[in-house]
Amino acid sequence: MKTTPHQDTTNDAQATARSGQPERKSALEQAGGTKALVYSALPVLAFVVANNARGLRTAIVASIALALGIAVERLARRESVMPALGGVFGVAIAAGISWWTGSAKDYFLIGIWASLAGAVLFLASVLVRRPLAGVIWNSATGKGDAWRADRRSRFYYDIATLVLAFVFGARFVVQGYLYKADKVDALGVAKIVMGYPLLGVALLVVAWAARCSNKRHLQSS
Repeated sequence: MKTTPHQDTTNDAQATARSGQPERKSALEQAGGTKALVYSALPVLAFVVANNARGLRTAIVASIALALGIAVERLARRESVMPALGGVFGVAIAAGISWWTGSAKDYFLIGIWASLAGAVLFLASVLVRRPLAGVIWNSATGKGDAWRADRRSRFYYDIATLVLAFVFGARFVVQGYLYKADKVDALGVAKIVMGYPLLGVALLVVAWAARCSNKRHLQSS
């Protein structure tokens, strides 16, 4: 009996479900999807636009108000509470620092130093042979730490962790340079572009490392 393309697609999806292997996600999906990208960019965009149009005080109010609006919208949709509150908390801290110093560029200061801390943490985890990409991924998926006994699996996760360290390090270098140059508009662009889009690429590498590691465990079992 001849099958239609639609039936072939359905059969493939059913086979994937039976095998227990999830479909591959794009880099954007790994980072939370288009909505997460937009939500992270809007308060920054509002701050930069308002700062140019009406000054620092208006920019602070605009970014906090938009972050609160996004949180309310997410809660109304019954999405996870922590990302909603985390977004408001992060924007509030950044805005508070900027208000305290009276400088618009200081809105980005905490993110710059957080990037440096992330780069150091990921790099250090590789040096002590506990690559964080593997630790976090396997803890989140409930697979424990059996992967650490396999040298090749550690190598895969080392690569993924180093990619994450590079992402955070690149954020620190680029945004740190723009901060010193007092380029607030460029800082806003860099924060958006080097945020979720770049993180999505890094998470795709983490997913690759996890697939390679899982294959080795399946072969050895």
